[in-house]
Amino acid sequence: MAIGSPKIGLLGAVFLVVANMMGTGIFTTTGFLVADMPSRTWVMVAWMIGGGVALLGSLCYGDLIRQWPASGGEYLFLSQSLHPSLGYVAGWLSLLVGFSAPVAAACHAAGSYLQPWLWGVDERWVGTSCLVLFSFFHGKGLRWGGHLQNGLVLLKLIILVLCVIWVIPRMPEIETGPSWEFELDTFSVSLVWIYFSYCGWNAAVYLAGEIARPTQTVPIALILGTLIVIIFYLALNLIFLWAGPLEYIAGKENIATITFESLGGPILGKVLTFAIVIALLTSVSAMTMAGPRVYAQMAEDGYLPEIFTPANQPGWTNILLQGVLALLMLWIPSFQGLIAYMGFTLGIGASLSIIGLMKRKRQHPKTCQVTGWPWVPGAFLMVVSWVTLFSIWREPIPSLFGILTLLIGWLVWWCQRSSHST
Repeated sequence: MAIGSPKIGLLGAVFLVVANMMGTGIFTTTGFLVADMPSRTWVMVAWMIGGGVALLGSLCYGDLIRQWPASGGEYLFLSQSLHPSLGYVAGWLSLLVGFSAPVAAACHAAGSYLQPWLWGVDERWVGTSCLVLFSFFHGKGLRWGGHLQNGLVLLKLIILVLCVIWVIPRMPEIETGPSWEFELDTFSVSLVWIYFSYCGWNAAVYLAGEIARPTQTVPIALILGTLIVIIFYLALNLIFLWAGPLEYIAGKENIATITFESLGGPILGKVLTFAIVIALLTSVSAMTMAGPRVYAQMAEDGYLPEIFTPANQPGWTNILLQGVLALLMLWIPSFQGLIAYMGFTLGIGASLSIIGLMKRKRQHPKTCQVTGWPWVPGAFLMVVSWVTLFSIWREPIPSLFGILTLLIGWLVWWCQRSSHST
């Protein structure tokens, strides 16, 4: 980064985490959970466990940043702690699965919500406009992109707080029905969905090199951002689950609109729809800010052409790279659907990063600080490993594509290394 470039403060880092975590998952997932698991209590327990796992992960990633206070995320952590080939694979997964595909999905969803307000314009054109707009702002640098990001996140939080405050006193009394008989398989499926709804708790590590005092700021930002999202998720789920009979939301995708319209009428439903759009746009903004920093770091290490090594992070070339890939996924539905099925690989990247932290702790027990050693990283690995293995068992074909992607990435790294050594 050039001398005199602006740095991201604690508030900006916290807002980055909040923006990356709060997408559409919270506004849709519970309806599908209720269809398979018709119990208010167990659905809430599942969301609490998901929040606990995210908090454990944020604690571990804070410790990782204390060891390697630079931008790059899993690419950096795995390259330094386990092996450069694993870091290389994690970097390419970040480009394809971690950022480009979710940006395309969020832009498509935002376009779908905005379409009725824009005279029926194709949602893909609306999503393309959003992507171009955010790419421009973040390409201008941290000052432009940071102000836009922080303003949208603050607006989103204010709208959600006001909606929750207005709705809670109007909640009806719900009689508790017969309890649902606990089924481990069904509950595990719910954890898979919820785990991905909480994804994004590690957002600040991808641009730690541009955050003021990263070893102090980033760990605090990860924890505070995750706690804010957990509080909002639990409050919203209390409303979704206790606003009326479960049959009203079971299997429904737009449970947020259904619930808030039933309690406050069409006007409140439109206000919440606007909040959902803002949540989607902040998610696009956060990933447009974070993702290109990974590719810049890969270019500095020689794994991408020099054109992707900018003087000022992240550089137009990296934003353009991610933007073009996201646009391709936005306009080619089959490719977008394939990438969506590969989401479980992100859990593998996080788990390997924690394993790298544990290896570092054993090699340097006196200088490597690990919060709650060994219980915090151990608990995170146990739950995420279960979720990942269960995903493979339930969806073997999509998981096979993900595993093949990991193997292909490793082979490309090996071939690239061989060509450099000759």
